[in-house]
Formats: sequence, structure tokens, C-alpha cells
Amino acid sequence: MRVIFLGLAVPNMNEYHNMFTELVVEFRNNGHDIMVVAPTYDETVFGMQIEDGIPTLRVPTLELFGVGKIQKGLATLLLPYQYKRALKKANIDLNFDLVMMPTPPITLVNVASWLKRKYGSKMYLILRDIFPQNALDLGMMNPKGLAYAYFRKKEKEMYYASDYIGCMSPGNIDYVKKHNPEQDASKLHLLPNWAWLQPNLEEQEIIRIKEQYGLLDKFIVVFGGNIGKPQKMENIVALAKSCITNKDLFFLIIGGGNEKEHLDKMILQENLSNVRVKDFLSREEFFKVLQIADVGLISLSEHFTIPNIPSKSLVYFNAKVPILASVDLNTDFGTHLESIGAGLWAEAGKTEILKEKLMQLYNNPDKKKEMGENGYQYFKNNLLASMAYERIFTQVTALKKT
Repeated sequence: MRVIFLGLAVPNMNEYHNMFTELVVEFRNNGHDIMVVAPTYDETVFGMQIEDGIPTLRVPTLELFGVGKIQKGLATLLLPYQYKRALKKANIDLNFDLVMMPTPPITLVNVASWLKRKYGSKMYLILRDIFPQNALDLGMMNPKGLAYAYFRKKEKEMYYASDYIGCMSPGNIDYVKKHNPEQDASKLHLLPNWAWLQPNLEEQEIIRIKEQYGLLDKFIVVFGGNIGKPQKMENIVALAKSCITNKDLFFLIIGGGNEKEHLDKMILQENLSNVRVKDFLSREEFFKVLQIADVGLISLSEHFTIPNIPSKSLVYFNAKVPILASVDLNTDFGTHLESIGAGLWAEAGKTEILKEKLMQLYNNPDKKKEMGENGYQYFKNNLLASMAYERIFTQVTALKKT
């Protein structure tokens, strides 16, 4: 099968992979002819490249990350035109059997629809981000504004153009059905987040890293990843403040984002000696450091009305770290987490309840270890990249037969 993957967050695959490029590799390893289209990661690297053996068309674009929302919005709007132009100039056969695109961004549906019309390709949507509702939830858009109206229309076009839509959870499927009743619900199916299984460290190496960080005798709570409005870092700061008298507890935050400066200010204002913030680490290094954690933190804003499923839970599962989740009431992540016995959750903004859940893990080392192992086994049995490939291939094959 000839496949084209229209991506946004695509790293240099010669250096490392993320969730989406792991899926691309799975397609390649299963004998499919797959190609990637993605923004340049370096202004000197553009046009057709071979990255980890995969043809990758790198397209010059405006800056898409770490910029203001107006510039990012403009860059996102221009993206489909830039991709189409690059594909036309690349002098390659564009007759693909399957077009895959994840969200974000929804604007790439223009490219997918163009390929569908011109060559009769099928389209598979990997729905990870329900936009523009998530922006509305965080107060980043006006529900009566032109931007919201435009992107909501584009979202509906995307669902209509898709032949199959892979959703992160049953809650995601229900949400899309409820808010888009005119769409064909048979397109929707379950496609949980995925990752490759990484080998875990030996105990001696974990102790060495604890010593390196000066945390040998601490109960370590780690938060890793993006530090932005969706993560509502105020709730993590409130939890750390509520635990300040417990000298054993220590919070290690690793990552970056547009709320990092605000986070640093909050920690300084509250004089929190039990919190340390460290900049982004490489994926490999973060996984090593994560294994010193007693608990892995996940935080989502209580303002969300859409059911988000944090992909960072995968690396916590892999590291055998039980999860403590502070999440909104509209996601099914917390209830799912407890149903598989891999962690505990509390409603975002309810600091005392969240602290009670943390203390359950602190006071029950056997239960904590069991939850970490449960998450690891669930990950191995359900969430590997190879399993995501099989789910997609099964759907596409069934579609081709009908």
C-alpha cells in the first residue's frame, strides 16, 4: 500500500522519533511504501530527504512553535498551500492509496481532500486534538468570533472528508458523535495513543540518578512535558504548597512551554523549596530520569469540556510509575486509569482531594509498586505502536473490501 503521512510535529527521524513517526516506521516495517510531509526543522534542510530510511518531504513554513497565537494562526492557515506547492514541485507520483493526517492541525484537510479528489485516495484521520473547542475552553477564542466560526467549519469538513477516524478513547467517540450528529458515526473507532516499549533501567542506575539529582532519600513526584495553559500548572503548584511540611516529598518538573516563566514566578512567590524545575531533556534522557519517580503527575485544566487523553501517560506506564492525575470531569482518562489499576485521580482544582490521593500512594509502597506494574502490563498488552498499526490497517483493509 502506498501511504502519505501529512504531519506537523515531525522530528528529524535520523535523530529520534515521537509517537507519530513511530507509527510511520511501523508502516514501513510492515512492507508499505510510506512517505512523510512535514515542516523543516532547519532552514537549510528542505525538499526530499531520507530520514531513517523514510522519504520525507521537508517544507519551509512560517515558525509554528514557540510563537504568539496570531503568528501561529497565520502559519497554520498557510500550511496546506505550502504543502500542496511542495508536493507539486517534488516531481513524485502522488497516487497514494491512503492519506493519513493527525490533528493538530485541522487545516491540512485541504491537502488530504485534494489528494482524495485527484487520485481517489482514502483518508484516515488520527484525531488527537479536538480543535477549535479546546481553544475555546481555554479562553483563547471568542465563541462568536470569525476565527472560531472558520475553524469549526473546517473541523466539520475534516470529519466529512475522512473515511475513517481514529479516536483516543470511548469518551472521544461519544463527544464527536454528540457535537457532530450530521457525521457518519460508523467512521469512528478506537485508536488509543501508542509508543514503542523502552527497556527499563537496573536498580543501581536508578540510585545513581537519584544521587546525581540529590534526591536519594526523597519521595519523588515528577511532572514531565509541555508547560502551558492546558496543563494548568497552578494546580500542581497548589499541590506542592499543600505538601510543604512533609520534608520527604519533592516535586521535580521537567519541560518547557509558554507558561514556564509564569510557573517559575509562582514557585518563587510561594517560596516552594520542595519544587525544582528543569528544562526539557531529550526523550531518552527524560525516560531515564522518570524512573527515579515514585509518582508521575498529569494535569489538565478544569475548564476543558472535551475528553483529552494525555499521551505522556505512556512513558509513565513504560517506566512502571503510578500516575496521579488532576483532570477535568469531561475526560474519561481518570476513570480509565483507576479501572486498570495504574493510578489515582482527582477533579482538577480540588487540591485537598488530590493531596489525599497522593498520600495514599506515599503511605502504601506495595500498592504504589503494584499500580506501576499494572500500568506497565497494560501498556505492553494494549498500547504499543505495532498495535496502533494493526488497528489502522484492519480498518483500512475492511474499508477497501466494502
